[in-house]
Amino acid sequence: MNRAPRRAVRAGQYAALLCYLVLLAFPFLWLASTAFKPARELGSLHPTWIPEHPTLDNFRSAFDEQPLVQAAANSLIAASCAALVAIVVATPLAYVTARHRSGLSRAATGWVVVSQAFPLVLLIIPLFLILKELRLINTLWGLIMVYAVWALPFALWMLTGYVRAVPVELEEAASVDGAGRLRTLVSVTAPLLVPGIVATALFAFITAWNEFFFALVLLKTPEKQTLPVVLTHFIGAEGAADLGPLAAAAFLATLPSLVVFAVIQRRISGSLLAGAVRS
Repeated sequence: MNRAPRRAVRAGQYAALLCYLVLLAFPFLWLASTAFKPARELGSLHPTWIPEHPTLDNFRSAFDEQPLVQAAANSLIAASCAALVAIVVATPLAYVTARHRSGLSRAATGWVVVSQAFPLVLLIIPLFLILKELRLINTLWGLIMVYAVWALPFALWMLTGYVRAVPVELEEAASVDGAGRLRTLVSVTAPLLVPGIVATALFAFITAWNEFFFALVLLKTPEKQTLPVVLTHFIGAEGAADLGPLAAAAFLATLPSLVVFAVIQRRISGSLLAGAVRS
């Protein structure tokens, strides 16, 4: 390929990436701008991206109107526990599915993929009846169970791919050196699965943190509701939204996901490099 066409292709790639980044950043930038605008600027006929008179009044109003701290704590507990349960259950299942291939394992993998297409409305009634029998309605433990079950299929499918990417020859070499099955899994396979486990846990956490429908149906007491549900309380009975406090609360609700990803992203990259060196 000549230098000129190569530059054109690269320029097109950068342009596509820039459009994608703008598309992703636009909602967050608009949210941040709205959160810091005073009421007078929110109702202006000539809105601006940068607030002319930035203020924290919207944040103070948001915390005064709704129990955001308690709701954030509920979301953190539910998302963290659900991610932990999903990882603990999915990791050994993924290893068995990847290393012992059979008709049953292929059928199970296919069912896992198909189950992701089920709509939430189809699942909420049986889940509600099961949790009612277990007396877990309107409890965080019931919500954690639902989140873990909902994240488990994708976690299993994702981790299975990571296990298959680990060369079997490494385990065979450890076995030849005298390492038992458990020692091989702990010392050889597990360190190489760290990137997959971290990425899967991140996915499960963010999915549970942002989830709305299950929390709306299963939690009734205001003190137990999660952050996405509490955000709807800024919308009045007639559909009129208290835009400033709502934007401020939504802005704060998006920060944990961004912070978690920013912190873990370096660990994912480092673990990937370590895995490549070991391989």
